[in-house]
Amino acid sequence: MALTSLVMMGLGAFRFGVNQSSYQALRRVADYRWAHLDRAGRAPAAQFLGPGVQTITLDGVIYPHFKGGLRQVEGMRLAARAGQPMVLVDGLGWVLDQWVITRVDERKGVFLRDGAPRRIAFSVTLQSYGGDAWLPSI
Repeated sequence: MALTSLVMMGLGAFRFGVNQSSYQALRRVADYRWAHLDRAGRAPAAQFLGPGVQTITLDGVIYPHFKGGLRQVEGMRLAARAGQPMVLVDGLGWVLDQWVITRVDERKGVFLRDGAPRRIAFSVTLQSYGGDAWLPSI
Protein backbone atom coordinates (compact mmCIF):
# COMPACT_ATOMS: atom_id res chain seq x y z
CA MET A 1 0.00 0.00 0.00
CA ALA A 2 1.39 3.39 -0.96
CA LEU A 3 2.10 5.87 1.82
CA THR A 4 -0.08 8.51 0.12
CA SER A 5 -3.12 6.26 0.50
CA LEU A 6 -2.67 6.39 4.29
CA VAL A 7 -3.14 10.18 4.42
CA MET A 8 -6.65 11.24 5.44
CA MET A 9 -5.95 14.98 5.29
CA GLY A 10 -2.98 17.31 4.87
CA LEU A 11 -2.68 20.74 6.45
CA GLY A 12 0.45 22.43 5.16
CA ALA A 13 3.29 20.02 5.97
CA PHE A 14 1.29 18.27 8.72
CA ARG A 15 -0.45 14.98 7.85
CA PHE A 16 -3.39 13.30 9.53
CA GLY A 17 -3.45 9.64 8.63
CA VAL A 18 -3.79 6.01 9.50
CA ASN A 19 -0.11 5.64 10.42
CA GLN A 20 0.03 8.81 12.56
CA SER A 21 -2.48 11.20 14.16
CA SER A 22 -5.72 9.77 12.82
CA TYR A 23 -9.01 11.54 13.45
CA GLN A 24 -12.25 9.66 14.10
CA ALA A 25 -14.64 12.60 13.73
CA LEU A 26 -14.73 15.67 11.51
CA ARG A 27 -17.19 18.49 12.08
CA ARG A 28 -17.41 21.39 9.59
CA VAL A 29 -19.49 24.50 10.29
CA ALA A 30 -20.12 27.21 7.68
CA ASP A 31 -21.56 30.57 8.74
CA TYR A 32 -23.30 33.03 6.42
CA ARG A 33 -23.55 36.75 7.17
CA TRP A 34 -26.78 38.73 7.03
CA ALA A 35 -27.36 42.37 8.01
CA HIS A 36 -30.79 43.49 9.20
CA LEU A 37 -31.91 47.04 8.50
CA ASP A 38 -34.77 48.53 10.48
CA ARG A 39 -37.58 50.13 8.47
CA ALA A 40 -40.35 52.38 9.74
CA GLY A 41 -43.71 50.60 9.96
CA ARG A 42 -42.38 47.38 8.40
CA ALA A 43 -40.35 44.37 9.35
CA PRO A 44 -36.57 44.75 9.13
CA ALA A 45 -35.03 44.01 5.72
CA ALA A 46 -32.30 41.40 5.50
CA GLN A 47 -29.33 41.79 3.17
CA PHE A 48 -26.91 38.98 2.42
CA LEU A 49 -23.31 40.07 3.06
CA GLY A 50 -21.62 36.87 1.91
CA PRO A 51 -20.04 33.83 3.46
CA GLY A 52 -18.71 34.02 6.99
CA VAL A 53 -16.05 32.08 8.84
CA GLN A 54 -15.90 28.32 8.47
CA THR A 55 -14.52 26.01 11.13
CA ILE A 56 -13.43 22.40 11.04
CA THR A 57 -12.91 20.40 14.21
CA LEU A 58 -11.02 17.11 14.08
CA ASP A 59 -11.33 14.75 17.05
CA GLY A 60 -9.06 11.74 17.27
CA VAL A 61 -7.03 9.31 19.32
CA ILE A 62 -3.33 8.52 19.06
CA TYR A 63 -1.79 5.33 20.42
CA PRO A 64 1.83 6.54 20.43
CA HIS A 65 3.45 3.16 21.10
CA PHE A 66 1.59 1.65 18.15
CA LYS A 67 2.29 4.27 15.48
CA GLY A 68 3.60 7.79 15.25
CA GLY A 69 5.20 8.44 18.64
CA LEU A 70 4.55 10.85 21.47
CA ARG A 71 5.20 14.20 19.70
CA GLN A 72 2.35 14.35 17.20
CA VAL A 73 0.18 16.83 19.12
CA GLU A 74 3.27 18.95 19.74
CA GLY A 75 3.64 19.08 15.94
CA MET A 76 0.11 20.49 15.71
CA ARG A 77 0.95 23.14 18.32
CA LEU A 78 4.15 24.10 16.44
CA ALA A 79 2.19 24.47 13.20
CA ALA A 80 -0.35 26.68 15.00
CA ARG A 81 2.37 28.73 16.69
CA ALA A 82 3.90 29.56 13.29
CA GLY A 83 0.86 31.80 12.70
CA GLN A 84 0.72 31.10 8.98
CA PRO A 85 -2.27 29.99 6.90
CA MET A 86 -1.83 26.52 5.42
CA VAL A 87 -3.47 24.79 2.48
CA LEU A 88 -5.90 22.04 3.54
CA VAL A 89 -6.26 19.03 1.24
CA ASP A 90 -8.44 16.02 2.02
CA GLY A 91 -7.48 12.43 1.28
CA LEU A 92 -9.49 12.46 -1.95
CA GLY A 93 -7.42 15.33 -3.31
CA TRP A 94 -9.94 18.16 -2.78
CA VAL A 95 -8.12 21.43 -2.05
CA LEU A 96 -10.13 23.27 0.63
CA ASP A 97 -8.25 26.61 0.45
CA GLN A 98 -6.21 28.07 3.32
CA TRP A 99 -6.86 27.43 7.00
CA VAL A 100 -5.28 28.32 10.34
CA ILE A 101 -5.15 26.30 13.55
CA THR A 102 -6.98 28.20 16.29
CA ARG A 103 -7.07 25.55 19.03
CA VAL A 104 -5.27 22.34 20.00
CA ASP A 105 -6.69 20.26 22.86
CA GLU A 106 -4.80 17.25 24.21
CA ARG A 107 -5.89 14.67 26.79
CA LYS A 108 -3.43 11.96 27.88
CA GLY A 109 -4.38 8.76 29.70
CA VAL A 110 -3.57 5.10 30.42
CA PHE A 111 -0.05 5.81 31.67
CA LEU A 112 2.97 3.54 31.85
CA ARG A 113 5.19 3.45 34.95
CA ASP A 114 7.50 6.12 33.52
CA GLY A 115 4.54 8.48 32.94
CA ALA A 116 4.34 7.96 29.17
CA PRO A 117 0.75 7.86 27.97
CA ARG A 118 -0.51 4.88 26.03
CA ARG A 119 -3.48 6.90 24.75
CA ILE A 120 -3.63 10.53 23.62
CA ALA A 121 -6.98 12.00 22.65
CA PHE A 122 -6.84 15.25 20.71
CA SER A 123 -9.05 17.87 19.17
CA VAL A 124 -7.78 20.47 16.72
CA THR A 125 -9.88 23.38 15.47
CA LEU A 126 -9.21 24.99 12.10
CA GLN A 127 -10.64 28.27 10.86
CA SER A 128 -10.91 29.40 7.25
CA TYR A 129 -8.35 32.07 6.45
CA GLY A 130 -10.21 33.81 3.64
CA GLY A 131 -9.39 34.14 -0.01
CA ASP A 132 -7.54 37.44 -0.10
CA ALA A 133 -3.80 37.41 -0.49
CA TRP A 134 -1.87 39.84 1.65
CA LEU A 135 -0.38 42.59 -0.46
CA PRO A 136 2.32 44.83 0.99
CA SER A 137 1.81 48.58 0.66
CA ILE A 138 4.09 50.26 -1.84
